[in-house]
Amino acid sequence: MAKNYRIALLPGDGIGKEVVPQAVRVLEAAANDFTLGFESFEWGCEYYLRTGRMMPPDGLEQLRPFDAILLGAIGHPSVPDHISLRDLLLRIRFSFDLYVNLRPVEILPGIEPPLRGKTADDINMLFVRENSEGEYCGMGGRFKAGTPDEVAVQQSVFTRKGVERVMRYAFEQARHRPRKCLASATKSNAMQYTMVMWDEVLRAVARDYPDVAVSNYHVDALAARMITHPESLDVVVGSNLFADILTDLGAALQGSLGLASSANLNPAEHLGPPMFEPVHGSAPDIEGRGVANPIAAISTSALMMEHLGEPEAGRRILEALKEVTGEETVRTPDLGGKNTTQEFASAVIQKL
Repeated sequence: MAKNYRIALLPGDGIGKEVVPQAVRVLEAAANDFTLGFESFEWGCEYYLRTGRMMPPDGLEQLRPFDAILLGAIGHPSVPDHISLRDLLLRIRFSFDLYVNLRPVEILPGIEPPLRGKTADDINMLFVRENSEGEYCGMGGRFKAGTPDEVAVQQSVFTRKGVERVMRYAFEQARHRPRKCLASATKSNAMQYTMVMWDEVLRAVARDYPDVAVSNYHVDALAARMITHPESLDVVVGSNLFADILTDLGAALQGSLGLASSANLNPAEHLGPPMFEPVHGSAPDIEGRGVANPIAAISTSALMMEHLGEPEAGRRILEALKEVTGEETVRTPDLGGKNTTQEFASAVIQKL
């Protein structure tokens, strides 16, 4: 009997509502020996403007029975970013304890990397971002708001458990890649408590992985190394804030933010479904024109299939995607082409 996977769709805002349906078309074309059931939830900024909430009070319970969540994009100028992010995306990440944010950075065939003198062989990184605490924990407040004496305090929270489990996941990823190299992003010269503990945990966990070569970089030096020597980096582990910034730099190295995929995972226990999201944002400036690049949504769908236990379907999606980009005939405007979102997805489906 074919296995059925229940997927919750959160198209969200802007171009999220355009790329998610195309990713669904690709997923359906790739589902040969299993079935997919989709249910869409119209939560996001439009929902907030109607109801005052980014998602309903029981939204987490509505999502919990699903096998995975496929998210499009969240954000709109009509709603402050800290509300749209924290009340939906971070609420899901924190409540389901999705402590790993996985971001691959590689160059697709036919797409020229923006770094002069570098090829696709030089840029192939996997970022493992701590996703459940750190700088985004939300602790703090404002005092005497609106006065000349106003004070704002934002606290970071690092737990040994939280740091160690994301480190171990990163080491496991490095162990199973050909180069077996791991780099850590720190700033322990200036942050003498949180980042010193981060470094201590790195050294302790590294003793269990003698087959993995470890480097520890200050985050600013690591950002520079991504530009000057990207070929020296393989798996990179970082805190919530540091890896958030570095992965967007990684997306730029790929040639367009419309190419970046991600997974939000809890590999240890199931408190709720994993969430998969392209990380290009809602792009309200091109909303409704039908020209958004669906590559990130499609490659994110491949990640979803891999982590749901259907690696063959994920491989087929990626191979079809790479065939299309490699032919350099069907491209959306951000990559110098004239094709629509739907036309690009149709080309991938044809390869499948």
